[in-house]
Amino acid sequence: MQEKRYIVEGQDTLLPFLLAHVAGKSRNSVKAMLTRGQVQVDGKTVTRHDHPLLPGQTVVVLPQGAGDKKAPFPILYEDGRLLVIAKPAGLLSMASDKEKLRTAYRMATDYVRKTDSRNRIFIVHRLDRDTSGVLLFAKDEQTKRAYQDNWDRLVGRRGYLAVVEGRPPRDSDTIRTLLRENAAHKVYSVPSGGKEAITHYTTLSRGREYALLEVDIDTGRKNQIRAHLSELGCPVAGDRDYGAATDPLGRLCLHAHELRLTDPFTGEARLFRAEAPGGFAALAR
Repeated sequence: MQEKRYIVEGQDTLLPFLLAHVAGKSRNSVKAMLTRGQVQVDGKTVTRHDHPLLPGQTVVVLPQGAGDKKAPFPILYEDGRLLVIAKPAGLLSMASDKEKLRTAYRMATDYVRKTDSRNRIFIVHRLDRDTSGVLLFAKDEQTKRAYQDNWDRLVGRRGYLAVVEGRPPRDSDTIRTLLRENAAHKVYSVPSGGKEAITHYTTLSRGREYALLEVDIDTGRKNQIRAHLSELGCPVAGDRDYGAATDPLGRLCLHAHELRLTDPFTGEARLFRAEAPGGFAALAR
C-alpha cells in the first residue's frame, strides 16, 4: 500500500471519513490503521475514531509500519510534501568536505525510506552545524523549487533564541551591516564590499552573566546572528569562534525556534516551532 492523501470537503469525523474513502478495507481494518498510528490529519498523527474534521484539512493514510518508524530527531510536522524536524546542535544540515554521512539530510532520507525505498528528501534551507531548531525539507523537487524560488516572499518570520554573554546596550534594536567572510571562514562587518545583513533583537530576560534574546533576521547570511551579536559586545554563549569566554551548556546557545511560512500551493499560513533547549531560560534569570 502506498501513502494516500484525501482532502476533507465537509464536516465529518475521522472513522466515517476513512470508511468512505479508503477502498477495500473493512471497518476493523480501518480501526487498526488508527490504532497503529497510520493516519495523520494536517501532518499530526491521530488515533481517535471521533476526531472532528473540517473542510480543507488533509487526511493522510500511511503504509502499514510507517506509524511505527523511528526518527533520529523530533518530527515537528510531516505530510506528503514536507518534513519538518527539530535539528539538534552539532549536526550538519547537509554534507561537507569533511562529513558525508552524519548529516540531517542523510538521516532524514533514511527515515523516509523506511516507508518506501524510493522516497527522497530535498534540502530547502540550512542551519549552521551548532545551531539547533526548525529545519525544513521537501519530499519532492516541485515543493523544493516552490519554496526556494520564492523564499523571501514566502517566509514571514525566522525567529531565534540566543543566550548571550553580558547584556546588549539597548533592550531591543536592529543591526544592519555589510558582512564579509575571510579566508578562515569567519564572518565580520565591513564598511563596503560585503553583503547586507539585517538582524533584529529583543531582550526577553537578564541574569547576572547572561541575557536571553529573541532574534529575527531579514537576511540569511552565514553566521549572521553570531557575528552581529559578537560585534554588539554580547557574543552567543559557547561561541568561542566569535569571542565567547564561557560555554555554560556545552553547546552554542543559539536555537531556531520559529519558522513562519506561506504554503506556495494553497496560500495557507504555516507555523513551525521547536521548543527552547533546556537551560536557555535558566541562564538568564
